Amino acid sequence: MSQVALVPLLAWVAALACWGIALWRAPRPLLRWFVLDRALRYVFIFPLGLLGIWAFIGHVMFPAQSAAAIGWPPSPFQFEVGYANLGLGLASLYAAFTTFYARVAVAIAASCFLVGAGIGHVHDIMAYNNLTPGNAGPILVTDFLTPMAVLALLIASARRPKQRPRSPDSAALEAEIEVARDAMRSYREALDRFVKS
Repeated sequence: MSQVALVPLLAWVAALACWGIALWRAPRPLLRWFVLDRALRYVFIFPLGLLGIWAFIGHVMFPAQSAAAIGWPPSPFQFEVGYANLGLGLASLYAAFTTFYARVAVAIAASCFLVGAGIGHVHDIMAYNNLTPGNAGPILVTDFLTPMAVLALLIASARRPKQRPRSPDSAALEAEIEVARDAMRSYREALDRFVKS
């Protein structure tokens, strides 16, 4: 299997490793929203974000090598596909650190693109017996796996609590702020009494 064909697998390994480290380092007990959020974050960073940028570099800067890895002749369409990958990659990196709704929007676009690419790979296998690693290898699996995983995680995280639970530090800070508010109220009342007398 070529090195190019291994990159999609490495992206998933990196996502799972980072997710595992984030969960290992997280405060206990682990909250459901945190587990899902970090899973989504690392899928958006690696299999969607960095893999999209990697595909851009391959298709735009090394089109002959990219086409050969897929079993295709070089084509002017690689330039367009490369820039589509760049857009999805950058949008995915943005979505990794933003809102649920940004993630949904990027997931819809990325899913359409990846499933379409996967269907193209399956067609190439069936019509032309194209079993090159860049067509029938891990990229074929991840073209379907990544959208399914992202959509499943988004559906699971759609029911997250409206308000995140407070950390002990936040609760302590809020208590101190309330004490300060009470002191300010008492000070104002005393000042009003003093002024009136």
